[in-house]
Amino acid sequence: MRKSRFSEEQMVAILREADRTTVAEAAKKHKLSEQTIYSWRKHFGELAPFDVKRLRGLEAENARLKKLLAERDLDISVLKEINAKKW
Repeated sequence: MRKSRFSEEQMVAILREADRTTVAEAAKKHKLSEQTIYSWRKHFGELAPFDVKRLRGLEAENARLKKLLAERDLDISVLKEINAKKW
């Protein structure tokens, strides 16, 4: 996936600017297409710029916890297999 030239905080700031003015003016000022602003609006909704940082942190923590849970489930399944064998 291509890296955007704008950070997520900048995207939300541009969206808030587009809320105050027209989408066409904001798009022209930041050299974007209007469709880009509409797709950002669908993705970010009504988030504030500081909420994006918090959301990114929560997503990272959620990914870490999912990884820990998967590792724990794997360990449990291995222990059950070992325990099920007759000695």
